[in-house]
Amino acid sequence: MKLVLLGTTGYHANDRRQTACVMLPESGIVFDAGSGFYRVSEYLKTDTLDVFLSHVHLDHSLGLTYLFDVRAEAPELGRVTAHLEPDKLAAIKKHLLSDLLFPVMPPLELQPLTPEFKLQDGGRLSHFPLRHPGGSVGFRIDWPDRSLAYVTDTTAAVDDPYVEKIRCVDLLIHECYFVDDSPEQAELTGHSCLNEVVAVAKKANVGRLVLVHINPLVTDDATIDLAEAKKTFANIVIGVDRMEIDF
Repeated sequence: MKLVLLGTTGYHANDRRQTACVMLPESGIVFDAGSGFYRVSEYLKTDTLDVFLSHVHLDHSLGLTYLFDVRAEAPELGRVTAHLEPDKLAAIKKHLLSDLLFPVMPPLELQPLTPEFKLQDGGRLSHFPLRHPGGSVGFRIDWPDRSLAYVTDTTAAVDDPYVEKIRCVDLLIHECYFVDDSPEQAELTGHSCLNEVVAVAKKANVGRLVLVHINPLVTDDATIDLAEAKKTFANIVIGVDRMEIDF
């Protein structure tokens, strides 16, 4: 199975990265709809699409308004459903899709998250709460022979309850907005530092770790000290836009 990173930064895009969007083309699943969402049509392999939003800060939700162009480039695409927590759903309707901001309803359905979602390929998708201003959720998918978790916009900590929710996944996609010199800012903004992320990966006994939601001010990934991080958790890479991951 293949996972594609369509947007790997947060807050705002830069010349190298669009904001949060991750896709499982063979399953017709997308996590988050940041500015990277416009790329969905390039990788589409299904005639329906289910988009799961961790929360609705603009770097994770603005891409819902791009659906007109996504459909224009993929006319075979049928139903598109965005799944999100009820209060976030109400916020999208009231604010993002207000007459003052975006007056034409994008061609999609909006549905509240359910405790479990069954994928057509046999996977089971569940979600769990994360600490973040305004609230956020992480996602886990379990198939008979593999598993993954998507955790973004939270302050990583080894004693946080979400660590048990991601235990032993084969692939963990986790945000890492800050390097290790900004723990106070990470706590204030609800984001993660590298050292804590790798500690979480180790404690949860995950198979592989891919870092996303990279600070857009980072222009050279070499400034993120993976050599030191690998002393705690070896199987780690920094995600980049259009990276394709087989798992």
